[in-house]
Amino acid sequence: MKYLLFILAMMLSIPISGQGKNRNANFTNVLQNYNHSGLVDYSNLKKDKLFEYYLIKLRRTNPDTFKSKNEKLAFWINAYNAFTIERILGSYPIESINDLHRGGRILAHVFGTTVWDENFIDINNKKYSLNDIEHKIIRRQFKDSRVHFALVCASISCPQLRSEAYEGYKLESQLDDQARIFFADSTKNKFEIKNRVAYLSKILDWYESDFAENDKQLLKFVSRYVQTD
Repeated sequence: MKYLLFILAMMLSIPISGQGKNRNANFTNVLQNYNHSGLVDYSNLKKDKLFEYYLIKLRRTNPDTFKSKNEKLAFWINAYNAFTIERILGSYPIESINDLHRGGRILAHVFGTTVWDENFIDINNKKYSLNDIEHKIIRRQFKDSRVHFALVCASISCPQLRSEAYEGYKLESQLDDQARIFFADSTKNKFEIKNRVAYLSKILDWYESDFAENDKQLLKFVSRYVQTD
């Protein structure tokens, strides 16, 4: 037992930035065990300590120590998704993440009291909300529109949660794959080849400026990730 506790203590003492190539292997293990085609098995995940250990490592990591832009972006995407899951677990069972808003769904958006506005995330002794991570860090600093297919809001209308953590060394291929998965989902995007009409997710409307300057550029962007026909 003492040996086991020593190993666990050593694991917790190593921040994400101090690990090897697959820095987020613990999160990958969690996702492979409890993420089933984008649906999280919260009831069983709540009993698993490995996820708790991963969150501790996230909190102890200084993302500024990462050497590459992709490593840093991968860190923030994983942090956003992991802490979203943690927030659900903290109040589970619930019907929807929208149940966590203070003041009701509509007023919460008006007064900034949604779950995404809560400063419940502690990373490197700094407090963040999910909105801080998405809008002030990921969108503002990295300017990669594909992140919209990787960030998950714990709702069926969101992009599908990937069954592995994001890693800097393969982030480009992971983000491209997420985009292909997203546009292949007929519940979010539909293409009528005969009528030459594309029905696109509201994500492309809400964050239009992240994707393109006009409709022509937007369709060219989409065309990179859909089937040839």
